[in-house]
Amino acid sequence: MMIARRADTKARADFATWKMMAKLNGASALPAEAQAFLTSYQALLKGMPEADATDATIQLMYKAYYAEMGGKGTAPDVRAQISEPVTDNVTAFRRPAPQKTKPKAAADPKPKLPVALIFACLVVVYVGVRYYWR
Repeated sequence: MMIARRADTKARADFATWKMMAKLNGASALPAEAQAFLTSYQALLKGMPEADATDATIQLMYKAYYAEMGGKGTAPDVRAQISEPVTDNVTAFRRPAPQKTKPKAAADPKPKLPVALIFACLVVVYVGVRYYWR
């Protein structure tokens, strides 16, 4: 069953990649196997809707990958285990719990000097140095 799941996952991923490259006009850079699957997909598109053609092509790729990966016999149906699709996968936003703050001390041990006082001291030092060098 592990081989079947890996083959199915690889088939779906490869098909999505190849289909996007074909849309971007890069199909000529794909390997011959990929080009063959895309050609069969284009042929299926002419006779059925896109979703059905996509599923049919992925099933063809899945069977080929299953045999290539060493699966014995016919490839089992991997997607049969999926229950009804999830309609709502949105998670509600929750605010984080507020962090505890440290209580402030009643009296700061060192009072802060106002900015204006510091600026005035710098001016006095500058003027003093200028007069000293003259």
